[in-house]
Amino acid sequence: MNKDSKIVVTGAAGFIGSCLTGFLNEKGYNRLILVDDFTEPEKMQNLEGKQYDEKIEREDFFEWLAEHKPAIDFIFHIGARTDTTEFDYSVHQHLNVEYSQKIWNYCTENNVPVVYASSAATYGNGEEGYNDDHAIVYALKPLNPYGVSKNEFDKWALEQTTQPPFWAGLKFFNVYGPNEFHKGRMASVIWHSFKQINQSGKVKLFKSHKEGYKDGQQLRDFVYVKDLLKICYWLMEQFEKNTGAVANGLYNLGTGKARSFEDLAKATFRGLDKEPVIEFIDMPEDIRDKYQYFTEANMQKLRDAGYNDEFYTLEQGVDDYVRNYLVKGNYY
Repeated sequence: MNKDSKIVVTGAAGFIGSCLTGFLNEKGYNRLILVDDFTEPEKMQNLEGKQYDEKIEREDFFEWLAEHKPAIDFIFHIGARTDTTEFDYSVHQHLNVEYSQKIWNYCTENNVPVVYASSAATYGNGEEGYNDDHAIVYALKPLNPYGVSKNEFDKWALEQTTQPPFWAGLKFFNVYGPNEFHKGRMASVIWHSFKQINQSGKVKLFKSHKEGYKDGQQLRDFVYVKDLLKICYWLMEQFEKNTGAVANGLYNLGTGKARSFEDLAKATFRGLDKEPVIEFIDMPEDIRDKYQYFTEANMQKLRDAGYNDEFYTLEQGVDDYVRNYLVKGNYY
């Protein structure tokens, strides 16, 4: 890609999309086409200082493409309804399935490569493991409508006989990092911990409601958003190099190492140079039976494709996030 390449980022005002916009700017790509619902004022700070050519409302995007016929070079489809507590499936069906199908069809018809956001929520309780193997996609049992919608689109993508020139669906695990101020309940535990420490000097974590897991020892694969940005960019570079090393398909995007929520809270306290004070509270009943107690990405597929950079450890990522963004009120 040359620096005049037109790159689309959907979900551009959100957490990951705005960070990706900033990362592309850092790499010299400023002719960006940003797509999102721009009516939410609390998300607009995520885009302050970012360089781009166009900002298009999500529901107007396909009409705009038909009218302007721009020469798009790459699409990062990050936009989605990500609220795991939204149980109206029609919302997810529209934004996560049908909208993604329209992106795919546009990319196929116009020969545009696409990287899109899938999710580790597709794995459910992990009965089939956490392997990005296409053979298990139909056996997966997501625990909530969000996870179901992401898996439905993955299945649909794998069934298509006509495809974009390159595509990758990235199964994001527990992503944390700057630009998530607007997410409220759905923000990372680090963000919530930081707020709680400032307000009360302690962090509240959910008790375990599952045998075999102590309070605070629920395990997740927490991945720092800066690693995610590097991988998205690396995939675009691989397409450009045209080596064929990266096959079309689904790829896990975690660190490959599960860590506990207690570890996460303690790392947040360390980022603030404070001693940890942790209190355990009951988990809300509306999410209790849909809660993942363990996730850990098998990252071998991406490694075999040639990605060999080291990931931030939990301690490194949380420290950077707390000291350089949360404490200072900085955005990425």
